[in-house]
Amino acid sequence: MGEDDMESEDIVTEEMLWDRIPETSGLDRANTYYELSARIYARGQYDEALALAETARDIYSELEPGSAADGLAQAYSAIGYNLNQLKRMGEAASAMSKAVELLRESKSPIAIELACTLGEWWFGSKEYRKTIECMRDCVQEHLVDGNDSGAANDLHLIGCAHRELGEHEEALSAFQEARAIFKGIKEVINVARCDQKIAHCYIELGDGESALAAAQKSLDVFITAHDHRRETYSLLEYGKAQVLCGRTSEGLETLERVLEIATEAEWKDFEFIVDIEKKIAGVLRILNRGVEADEIERRLTSITEVIED
Repeated sequence: MGEDDMESEDIVTEEMLWDRIPETSGLDRANTYYELSARIYARGQYDEALALAETARDIYSELEPGSAADGLAQAYSAIGYNLNQLKRMGEAASAMSKAVELLRESKSPIAIELACTLGEWWFGSKEYRKTIECMRDCVQEHLVDGNDSGAANDLHLIGCAHRELGEHEEALSAFQEARAIFKGIKEVINVARCDQKIAHCYIELGDGESALAAAQKSLDVFITAHDHRRETYSLLEYGKAQVLCGRTSEGLETLERVLEIATEAEWKDFEFIVDIEKKIAGVLRILNRGVEADEIERRLTSITEVIED
């Protein structure tokens, strides 16, 4: 028998896996369903892959406790990934949390990777408290492992979750911690990402001068890197900080520049555009230009009706 023939014997086709199911039981049967789920997931047939992963989970769950813990965790993670693809984010996160719990119990090295994914999914589900709780554990695990970049990214997500909850002091602290780590490992873009969000927090806390300084630092990096998308968001914070510092006319000019960039983009983010225009209207009122502000707000009514619907 030639080498090619030997290799072909080792190839297990999807059809062979389906044929194997009636001939197997217990762990082998569960593993077969799991393997089929993985292959069908790769083809993008998420509903079918989900059903197979759930069947695998059910079989693993019926086996002796501990005998199939890793398989059960894999099945839960597969369920999570399929639900995520089907945009059922809350259910996806719940399934992944069970996978992480099982993998941590068995001290699996992949637990931290799935836990970080879980934190992102909780955030995507707007479960910000669960995001913070999940990512705090990840920070400690990454620091113990010496993965500074991972810990900094965890802290950044924690900051974003606090910000969504309106907890700007807590968000500021998390972003500052993340920034310090990113700076230590010379991840320049990530330092600037933190600076942009630090500026936002300072604005919400009423500290215009600190916001201005942080926004300027982020702008310096993004302009140098020609990262125009991030530069636009930093410029928005810079304009808001100018207004907060009493430099109202300069702030208006900056916000109008941000609006120009946003409206000239090929793909128009109307929520972002509306947000900028509302801020411009607010500044116009400060400058006693109420008629112009009224006109902006009148125009925005038509757009916000569509966005809200």
